[in-house]
Amino acid sequence: MSKEMLDRQNCGLVFVDVQGELAQMVYKSAHLLANLKFLLRSCEALSIPIIWLEQYPQGLGSTVPELASILAQYDKASGVLEKTHFNAMLEPSIQQQVNAANCDQWLVVGIESHICVYQTVMGLLRENYSIHLLCDAISSLRNEDKQLAIKRLQQEGAVISSVEMAVFELLKDAKYEAFKSVLSLIKERQLTLNALN
Repeated sequence: MSKEMLDRQNCGLVFVDVQGELAQMVYKSAHLLANLKFLLRSCEALSIPIIWLEQYPQGLGSTVPELASILAQYDKASGVLEKTHFNAMLEPSIQQQVNAANCDQWLVVGIESHICVYQTVMGLLRENYSIHLLCDAISSLRNEDKQLAIKRLQQEGAVISSVEMAVFELLKDAKYEAFKSVLSLIKERQLTLNALN
């Protein structure tokens, strides 16, 4: 397992399959979407490249609109990369995009934790990437499956983290130019989460 902290010059985000009705049905869906919105906007403020994935959108639907609109406007997002494999790294076009990003570290988020997130992280680990699994930005229909995926991936060498922990690790310094933007995003997210609790 990598003991290096995240480096914004060497880090990307793999955004897995937050699509259609399933995204509204997973465990703590509203919390998940609030955390993902915060993370995507923080990545934009920090210029972190994003690999945007959808699993068979003809059947599962497209990425939820409130997140798709952020991704579509961000010039460091890949554009939608469709897949049928649960492990995205088995898709040549996706593997090529990941390799072309020249990042050794990847944050991974999305659904479902125990299927596409799990298998994609395993694929990335096999390629010797350092993986940070953001536990408050993944979900499954059942919380038990989410917890099992976290446990298995930690055993396999993924670093277990959260959206806020990862973003502050990337920021490193309150003097960094993006800090004020990220701070306002944190406050906005907290208001959303407070309303849900």
